[in-house]
Amino acid sequence: MTATSAAGPKLSRTFHKLQAHLRGRVGKAIEDFGMIGAGDRVMVCVSGGKDSYTLLDILLSLKRSAPVHFDLIAVNLDQKQPEFPAHVLPAYLEELGVEYRIIEQDTYSVVKRVIPEGRTMCGLCSRLRRGALYRFASENGITKVALGHHRDDIVETLFLNLFFGGRLKAMAPKLLSEDGRHIVIRPLAYVAERDVERYARARGFPIIPCKLCGSQDNMQRVAIKKMLADWERQFPGRTETIFSSLRNVELEHLADTRKFDFAGLEAQRVPHMTEREEVALAGQLGRALGARALTV
Repeated sequence: MTATSAAGPKLSRTFHKLQAHLRGRVGKAIEDFGMIGAGDRVMVCVSGGKDSYTLLDILLSLKRSAPVHFDLIAVNLDQKQPEFPAHVLPAYLEELGVEYRIIEQDTYSVVKRVIPEGRTMCGLCSRLRRGALYRFASENGITKVALGHHRDDIVETLFLNLFFGGRLKAMAPKLLSEDGRHIVIRPLAYVAERDVERYARARGFPIIPCKLCGSQDNMQRVAIKKMLADWERQFPGRTETIFSSLRNVELEHLADTRKFDFAGLEAQRVPHMTEREEVALAGQLGRALGARALTV
C-alpha cells in the first residue's frame, strides 16, 4: 500500500477548511444527540466506501482532541462477494494504526439465492449484514455502533418511505435497535454528501465498489436521489431545508392519532370570554400599549 492510502496525499488549505467543517458538523451531531460519552467503545462499520472511510477518519481526528476518552474499533464484514479485494481494508487499517476486525460471512450467496434476478437486493443484504455486526458488538463489549449514513441518505429515506411505504419516517441520528440491545449512531447526520465526496477525493481513500447491489439501476433510491439532485440544481439549499424540517416536527399538524391526542382537544379548550371580560382585556391592552409609547 502506498503512503498516500492511509496518510492521504499532500493536503491543501482548502482541504483543511473542509476537514474543519466536517469536524464541526460531526461534533455538533454528537453533542446534539448525545452519541458518544466517556468510556464508550465505538464500533465504526467500514465497508470500503467513501462514507465509512470519512466517518472513521473524522472520528479519529475528533478522538485526539475530545474532552472525554472513548475507544474506536473499525469493523468490516467480508460478505464473500466475487472479486472482492480482501487485502485492501486490512492493509489500509494496519497503516492507519487503528484497532480493527474483519468478520467473514458469506451473505452474498444467500442474497443471490433468495432474491430473483433483477430485484433489489439491498433489503435482505442489509438485514443479514446488520445481524452479523450486532452479534460481533454483543460479543466484544461494543457500546455504540456507528454507521456512515449522511444527511442526504436521511432525506432520501424520508421520501422512499413517503412515496413507496406510506409512512412519514426517515433515519434517526441515534436509535435503539429493534431487539433493544444496541445503540446505533449516525455521526454524519449533519454532513452533506457532496462534502463527503470532496473529502474522500482529497484523502485518496482506497474505495471498494459494491458489486452486489451498487450496480443495480432499478433501485427506488436511485430515482429519489435523481429527484433531489434536480431540486437542488433548481433550488439550491432545498435538501438542507428538508432535513431541517425533520428537526422541527409539529405533531399536532399531522394526522397520526397514535402520536397526538386529537380526541382530547376538547378538554384543553379555553372557555369563551363574556362581553365584560373582552372589554376589560381590551382596556388592559390599551393601557399597556399607551405606557409603552410613553417610554419610547
